[in-house]
Amino acid sequence: MSYPPSAPGGYGGGYAQPKTNSKAIWSLVLGILGLICCGFFTGIPALFLGQSAKKEIAASGGAQSGAGLAQAGFVLGIIAVVLGIIGLILVATGAINTNFSASTT
Repeated sequence: MSYPPSAPGGYGGGYAQPKTNSKAIWSLVLGILGLICCGFFTGIPALFLGQSAKKEIAASGGAQSGAGLAQAGFVLGIIAVVLGIIGLILVATGAINTNFSASTT
């Protein structure tokens, strides 16, 4: 039984591996940072990058991958923004004391 020859330097087939969208990766990274420490500052960009990456991946016709990363970054960005809003409300109403003075009475 004879098999067709493989492409030089490859495993046959000749199909290129889809490239992961860099905006999707950054969306996920910023979404995680938004949850851990940065809140609004990285949560909002994670939203925009995630949405943009999802559109680019859909328009690429299979040349780009990372839709799951983009979706995860988008969701984490939403969570970071919501937690940031809740934190601002708690600080504004006085439920969280931000007075860090060293003196006690």
